[in-house]
Amino acid sequence: MSTTEKIKVTVSATINAPVEKVWTLWNTPEDIMQWNTASPDWHSPKSENDLRVGGTFSTRMEAKDGSFGFDFGGVYDIVDEYKHIAYTLGDERKVEILFSSENGQTKVVETFDAESTNPVEMQQGGWQAILNNFKKYAENK
Repeated sequence: MSTTEKIKVTVSATINAPVEKVWTLWNTPEDIMQWNTASPDWHSPKSENDLRVGGTFSTRMEAKDGSFGFDFGGVYDIVDEYKHIAYTLGDERKVEILFSSENGQTKVVETFDAESTNPVEMQQGGWQAILNNFKKYAENK
């Protein structure tokens, strides 16, 4: 089942931390390696991030038992500090992240083009799990 129309998937979380802290933890490689997992049996042993329009990022995601791993990366299209990040993944899918601040909390909304290999519900669940892990990390750091 193939279609040329992109399916957009959205995940979100409200983090009990100011937007400046959320932005820093979201974009710092040493922090990314701490929160960028969907489950405890995975980890991100390597992360690089050149946060500017035209800059690239890459994070290695692996199962801790070594059974599977992949590099997740792309090129930044928009970087509006504390507000908006957009990038294009290596497979040409688009991702947009919006940060909004209210009363010391930060809402993070990620919208991404679904890929065609895995069910949309599985992709949404995985991205939401990673965002939930980020929320926990940011609120406890």
